[in-house]
Amino acid sequence: MIEYIAYVLLAIGSFCSLVGSIGIVRFPDFYNRVHANTVVVVGGCLMLILGAGISGGLDIFTVKAVVIAIFVFITNPVASHALAKAAHKSGVKLWKKSVVDKLEEDKK
Repeated sequence: MIEYIAYVLLAIGSFCSLVGSIGIVRFPDFYNRVHANTVVVVGGCLMLILGAGISGGLDIFTVKAVVIAIFVFITNPVASHALAKAAHKSGVKLWKKSVVDKLEEDKK
């Protein structure tokens, strides 16, 4: 039963990595690409780490994998937000068809 859970997590991680990688290539501007990168890391990498940890059995490797997954889950969205905010502050333009710019609205 544990093996099936590991396989499901590995499949979800692979799918998120694939979709996010396609998004990094296809999305039109920096901000959308940062979002796709977050999908790759949080959705893909996190699930792959947990799947690998579970498939290895319940030992110190699994504990290490869970600790790494928690660290990635906390730090990557914060780093992505910091990158997007720094890019906005330095003047990186949004895609021409973007509808809302909440950071610009907050400046007013």
